[in-house]
Amino acid sequence: MSLLCKLVPERCIACGLCQIEAPDIFDYDEEGIVLFAQEPEAHQQFVSQTDEEAVRKAYQKCPVRAILLEKS
Repeated sequence: MSLLCKLVPERCIACGLCQIEAPDIFDYDEEGIVLFAQEPEAHQQFVSQTDEEAVRKAYQKCPVRAILLEKS
């Protein structure tokens, strides 16, 4: 089963918690809004098993639910 991570940039308040938890996955645009580090234009991507724990922590810490997770 794969984990799909989706971003909702409109909700992001640029708090920085996701990048602290998963710096290889999340980055920010010039306004501090979340994006994927490897695919800045994408709004969703599958998470590798090695990154799942960090992404789940980032999801849990996001105060505005700008990160969504789905099992597929």
